[in-house]
Amino acid sequence: MSFINVTSALNSNYALAIIFAVLAIETGLPLIIGLPGDTLLITAGLFAAGIGVKSGGNHINIWVVAIGSPVFAIIGSQFGHWLGWHYGVKLFNRANSRFFNAEKLKSAEKYIHKYGVGKAIVLGRFIPVVRGLINPLSGMIRVPHKRYAFWNVVGALIWTQLLIWGGYVVGNTFADKISKYLTEIILIIAGVTILPLVWEIFKEWRTRKHLS
Repeated sequence: MSFINVTSALNSNYALAIIFAVLAIETGLPLIIGLPGDTLLITAGLFAAGIGVKSGGNHINIWVVAIGSPVFAIIGSQFGHWLGWHYGVKLFNRANSRFFNAEKLKSAEKYIHKYGVGKAIVLGRFIPVVRGLINPLSGMIRVPHKRYAFWNVVGALIWTQLLIWGGYVVGNTFADKISKYLTEIILIIAGVTILPLVWEIFKEWRTRKHLS
């Protein structure tokens, strides 16, 4: 799903199903990297405020999307943790894989130990790619089920509600201006949502440069 297609998807009869499916898959199946979860949540909030809804299109109910989104994000992440717990060693035992290899596992473990389990899981929600990897990796390093479940719920609630309601409030406040430049705004949102990933890559590069 491209960032531009987010608009078409949310104007379809299956808008809610698409939102919930993407959230579950993005956080639960690390084999699918780069789904636009952040962009989808913010845009869903805008659409719930009536922005971008074409004539005859379905109006997204803010309460349905606000309640359903964290539920599916939690379910997807719990599956990711279970997957990593039971099959993580096989998953990351692929030397030629771009994402699933021993080096990525060590980097993720370093990330978790640096910030602590709770902070890593919560902040990981806001970082593309990390959002899909942090859950199976938490299972692989044996983060206890109850401890993981607690922070998974906290992270899912903060992530989904902040983005959905943020989009909804902005949509209601600046309806006229946003409607005129919806495509451009979605592209800007998409760019902003990958900034945390760019920042993490930069910090990692800077650290390696100092050590070399």
